[in-house]
Amino acid sequence: MALWIAQASVAADAPSAGAGAEASQGWLIDPELVDPAFSQTIAGGGIQTGFPPPEPRTPPPEWLTSLFDAIARFFEWSAPAAKPLLWLFVALVALFLLYHFVPAFARWVDNLPFRRGADDGDGEDAIGLAEAGAARALLAEADALAAAGRFSEAVHLLLYRSVEDIEGRRPGLVKPAMTSRDLAAARDLPVVAQGAFSRIARAVEISLFGGRSIDSDAWQQCRSAYAELTVPKNWARA
Repeated sequence: MALWIAQASVAADAPSAGAGAEASQGWLIDPELVDPAFSQTIAGGGIQTGFPPPEPRTPPPEWLTSLFDAIARFFEWSAPAAKPLLWLFVALVALFLLYHFVPAFARWVDNLPFRRGADDGDGEDAIGLAEAGAARALLAEADALAAAGRFSEAVHLLLYRSVEDIEGRRPGLVKPAMTSRDLAAARDLPVVAQGAFSRIARAVEISLFGGRSIDSDAWQQCRSAYAELTVPKNWARA
């Protein structure tokens, strides 16, 4: 009996409690309370309600504008020739690569009439060319060694200089681990230059590994070979 009375009392109080909660929260959505508070807050200026106007852009200096205008006018003026020049540059790069990496093409270029004419028009014989410039200084030094009877050292000097000449005329052909025999057998060497270098390399090889000393006759042969190696037309590919 007591339990039933308690339950009835709770059920009777529940509607009154819900009504009280609605009454206590009604002020949150009451326009008469919200509108004045909103107006007061906005009027205070503490809340941003829009984006500020953009700042005026500072114009670039006049000299920079003139420079850009000049560059633009140049490109407009050169635009018709840009494409042909680009293709010309591509063609030159292609020819350069073919000459240095395709031996058959390089031989064809070296055998062109104007290339052969340039070599034939030097007006000096092989000995005169061999004695010119750096070759003359080298041969003078080697001759001094030979005059003192130091033929092996003189031929060694010719061999070192020959390797430098090959590196200068055929860049990339001389490798760090390459022997004189390997270099003499290189396919990129012209026939005449290859034969001249082979004679010098063979004399040094016989001297070093064969135990045979280089005499005056062997020295003269090596000197003549180096003279052939310094003649420009002897570097034309066959």
